[in-house]
Amino acid sequence: MSRTADVQEEIRRFLSIRPVQVAELDLEGADAVLRPGPGSPPVTHGEVFILVRRDGRPVGTMVGRVPEEADPGAVLAGLAREALGAGAGKAPEAVTAGPPYAGVEPPYASVVVATRERAGQLARALDSLLAQDHPRFEIVVVDNAPVTDGTRELVERKYDERVRYVCEPVAGLATAHNSGLAAVRGEVVAFTDDDVVADPRWVTELTAPFAADPGLGAATGLILPARLRTPAQVLLESHGGFSKGFAPRTYDPADPPADEPLFPFTAGRFGSGANMAFRTDVLRAVGGFDPATGAGTRARGGDDLYGFVRVLAKGHRLRYTPWALVWHHHRETWADLETQAYGYGAGLTAYLTAVLVNQPTLLPAFLARLPRGLAHARALTAVRDTEGGGAPGEHGTRDHPWPRRLSRLQRRGMVYGPVGYLRARRALRGSGAGGAGARSGSVGGGSR
Repeated sequence: MSRTADVQEEIRRFLSIRPVQVAELDLEGADAVLRPGPGSPPVTHGEVFILVRRDGRPVGTMVGRVPEEADPGAVLAGLAREALGAGAGKAPEAVTAGPPYAGVEPPYASVVVATRERAGQLARALDSLLAQDHPRFEIVVVDNAPVTDGTRELVERKYDERVRYVCEPVAGLATAHNSGLAAVRGEVVAFTDDDVVADPRWVTELTAPFAADPGLGAATGLILPARLRTPAQVLLESHGGFSKGFAPRTYDPADPPADEPLFPFTAGRFGSGANMAFRTDVLRAVGGFDPATGAGTRARGGDDLYGFVRVLAKGHRLRYTPWALVWHHHRETWADLETQAYGYGAGLTAYLTAVLVNQPTLLPAFLARLPRGLAHARALTAVRDTEGGGAPGEHGTRDHPWPRRLSRLQRRGMVYGPVGYLRARRALRGSGAGGAGARSGSVGGGSR
């Protein structure tokens, strides 16, 4: 089959993927409460992607099929109890462990949301953040390289004193995050995107570990799909989406994990930028994020991964907690997936380049891991085929073939990443914004 025919067949299979409903099911003793996912209609018959909670805490995901004229709540509760009893789709410790930070007062926190010309999505995210149960936190919106007054007017008109507004004229997600970092007052700074809906306990669950562990420098949380309405959204979630599972885990540079031979350079395993937090003085001490990485630059991405590695390299621990949940609105089209695949590949190698440029003492450790790293890269971009054609269930269960074109694009992005990073550095110097790391001097206290 020719390359063109191969792509056409992949697109045909892609377009045959059907929508999946999104819901959450809370098992409270003998009772079960079924709710639609954020922005979703009530559950009816058909396939349903379910977040299963136990007494409010996320413990696993699964897919269930509701027959016509059946009670969705009863059917899905039965399937969830059966799955949890069999140990499917969950981590046992996530189910059996009690609240790890009961009685711990979470620290004063700041939440930074970088945005650009997406006032409608931003309003949805801010509404969810203002509904948080955290006792003391602030919200800072960073308007990145705006071309209209839409974001500023939204914040001033609808949110008044409840949300602070910062304008960052230089384009780039890392630069926007650095501006937010310079403006915040909290002991812990959390970052999320304008296309998420935050669970009501998100800020509390993400920041409480910092109060319990003085050596903690960073934390990440669980990211689940807000909607699975398009083939692109279903395909992405079928291959794991952004989730890192339901087992809490601490990454300690003093005790490298035996199952992570590339640690800390496989930072994508730790979490994602839509759900991350740092001890504020630690992130400022490492210079914040490299402004030549991230969306909006020629590097395409990698700013969050850069932050994780820089913090770990300074000896601080990182905690992944599945109880800190945000619902993410995945991209919706085939073209979006192509852009995303290329950007992920570019961001991966761009952030590695940034780490080595800004901290060359890590080069020996990187070179020692390079052979395994190349094998990891090949596995990461391999054609991921599967039998069957179901819907996403347990994360990492690949129920739809991953298109070869997307794998090829990711590999191309990985080749481009170092070049993109160097071009981004050059562009920053040419704009007068400074080279990579140059803005770290502005990452200090105070507000704007």
